[in-house]
Amino acid sequence: MKTVVITGSARGFGYAMLERFYQRGFNVVICDVNDEEIQKAEERLSKVTSNASYMSCHMDVTNGEEVKNCIIHILEKFTTIDIWINNAGVNQPNEPIWELEDSVINRLIDIDLKGTIICSKLIMPILLKHKSGAIYNVEGFGSDNATMTGLSIYGTAKRGVTYFTEALAKEADDASGEIVVGKITPGIMITNFIHTSLGDGDHIELDEKTKNVYNILGDRPETIAEFMVERIANNTKNHAQFTWLTKRRAMGRFIKAMFGKKNNYFE
Repeated sequence: MKTVVITGSARGFGYAMLERFYQRGFNVVICDVNDEEIQKAEERLSKVTSNASYMSCHMDVTNGEEVKNCIIHILEKFTTIDIWINNAGVNQPNEPIWELEDSVINRLIDIDLKGTIICSKLIMPILLKHKSGAIYNVEGFGSDNATMTGLSIYGTAKRGVTYFTEALAKEADDASGEIVVGKITPGIMITNFIHTSLGDGDHIELDEKTKNVYNILGDRPETIAEFMVERIANNTKNHAQFTWLTKRRAMGRFIKAMFGKKNNYFE
């Protein structure tokens, strides 16, 4: 039975993917920095029917020692780690670069970029040792070079994640050719993430234009998770990229919106 580890998986997109892997018979590990949310995720998962097992681990992805300890505990329980998904991330306060405190910039880069690098660095030797396994990194706004006031540092971090993932996939090829590295491109998800800066920080007030775009292009995390888990579970190719909000899908949404067919997530 294979084991899936997802960082930032106590809620939102991370939890949605975790639950679907669990339903498919994968052992899963809830990894998060928020112990209260971990407990809630455990309660939710305990009600899901599965022949697999689950465990949880307090993990700050910016702390290499915590990540190492989690890996040790996971291997003690499940023997192998087959899929590792770097999903943990925080949103930026809706402010331009020059208004951001240095501490905010550091936190965004540390979690959204360095966290992915640290976790990948520490799990890759385990996968190489077992001569199998996969790492998937979650892209976000900025991965495709898009820019927007109020998402400058977040976008910079996610653009870095994209380059890092491509570089890691190349190094995986050169190292053994047995490890899969891929990108998950979910698009716009309607979760607490879009309303909250820095994890559980200040509320972000969205303007009407942004809300309108989210109503047209956004989806619940459960919908996108179903799509992603299906592909990740069956993928064997390195350099994979799974994209939910394709240009074709986005265009179709805008056309439907012209005839009044769009959601209203902000009522």
